[in-house]
Amino acid sequence: MVKTHSFTLAAAALAGFASLTHGASLEDWRSRSIYQVMVDRFARTDGSTDAACVLYEWCNGTWAGLINNLDYIQGMGFTAIQISPVVKNMEQNTAVGEAYHGYWTVDDYAVNEHFGTVDELKQLADELHKRDMYFMVDVVVNNFAAAFNNTLPPPVDYSKFNPLNNEKYFHKYCNVTEWDNPTNYQDCWLYPYGVALADVDTESAEVVTMLGDWVKELVSNYSIDGIRIDAAKHVDDAFLPQFVEAAGVFAMGEVLTGVTDDMCRYQTKGLLPGMPNYLEYYPLQTVFNGHSMWELATARSNAQAGCNDTTVLGTFAENHDVPRFAAAIEDMALAKNAMTYVLLNDGIPTVYQGQEQHFSGNSTPFNREPVWSSKYDTTAPLYNLTAQINTLRNLAIKLSPDYVTTVADQILVDVNHLCLRKGKSGSQIVFCINNQSSKGPSYELPVGGFAANDEVVEILTCTTSTASAGGNITAYMGAGEPKVFFLANALNGTGICPTTSVAKPIASTNGAPIAAALSSLGAAVVLASMAFLL
Repeated sequence: MVKTHSFTLAAAALAGFASLTHGASLEDWRSRSIYQVMVDRFARTDGSTDAACVLYEWCNGTWAGLINNLDYIQGMGFTAIQISPVVKNMEQNTAVGEAYHGYWTVDDYAVNEHFGTVDELKQLADELHKRDMYFMVDVVVNNFAAAFNNTLPPPVDYSKFNPLNNEKYFHKYCNVTEWDNPTNYQDCWLYPYGVALADVDTESAEVVTMLGDWVKELVSNYSIDGIRIDAAKHVDDAFLPQFVEAAGVFAMGEVLTGVTDDMCRYQTKGLLPGMPNYLEYYPLQTVFNGHSMWELATARSNAQAGCNDTTVLGTFAENHDVPRFAAAIEDMALAKNAMTYVLLNDGIPTVYQGQEQHFSGNSTPFNREPVWSSKYDTTAPLYNLTAQINTLRNLAIKLSPDYVTTVADQILVDVNHLCLRKGKSGSQIVFCINNQSSKGPSYELPVGGFAANDEVVEILTCTTSTASAGGNITAYMGAGEPKVFFLANALNGTGICPTTSVAKPIASTNGAPIAAALSSLGAAVVLASMAFLL
């Protein structure tokens, strides 16, 4: 009874989030794919790509530079961008560098002049909307920032903040030390070294009103379609739904945890409509680094059981706060598999700038490399893979809008493979990822998901297969590459794989014979395929 009651309350809350009328809603955002931009590191106004960039300092990326390079983003099939915060930050060069990232707020009512002018920010929104792309902006409500010399408690001049210009709007100083204690991690200050992050008292009714008024004006002034709430986990629970309602647009709140109950409660209690999907982020790092694909399959199942709606979680493998995928896993085939999962999993795909160029920076700030160092290479393998898969996803959504609300069926899983079928018959995408790397063997893998005699195209190689009487096709695996299948007749006239060839076994890269039998894959593959057919 309790579970049913809580689900009903949460469903009502999600319905409320979905009906927001001031801008793009939860329903609108499901169909989008997001390219995450850290403005200072994406593009300079003058288009220069050779000037030095000290990673702890300003590197002079701008909104104008971003506008000039929207073709690069749209060329990958993305239908939305998420940019770093737009408000004025502290100017000091501290022990931990400058505020190039935009998360050290001092004035919510002034734009960050390092990034450009009010008119240029409005122009960015206009240019995106002309392209039918959505505009998401990061917002910081947990703290305001001040430089300090590491003496405690931090000496903060609160009068310099706007609009929260009085000490009464902030919690008394204490350092977050208990990461499993909500009182501690919501009321104490984060990371007091070099920069004091004065923790906002979001329990205060006055603060709720002031920040609500601000975000409403921000969204209106700059035609913002969605917001990402930074450090939402560290904000008072009751504040979040009020802030989202004031914004009037879809919101993702950052809840950095891999524990299902800890993250999903933000949906089940109606606190947030969506969150970046950290539940699957962590196994995405391990399953390609020596662990079993069952870990990712289990994380998917746990998220579906614990959260109200995984279709509005943001699937990602990289962001500005975590090491690059390639920092630990250099293999390109594994990176392709991770990208394939991000783009085709349930939820809103989110790709961090530079991921498509296989950047490999480790901890901050090395994971914030300037994209211009790649010369915006549109021939890069991951750039092309992203473009191919995003284009297919956009087509599937066009053919069947309920593609985005249809939770993917798991049709095969074992130590090395995860195959999913997403979408209803006629517009379904079937895809298989594996963790065998570019040195992986060549073999044949039976995959279900189609009807008898369906003509199917594997879109990454533009090769065709015919489904068996049981709806199975043969995936010719090799070199650790992912596979993505779609109905051939649904591709007519789309420009996707305009010419095809018949799929055939892949020549072994190590001289060993091609494994046509399933013995090398283990009984789990056989059982999973049979289960799907039954």
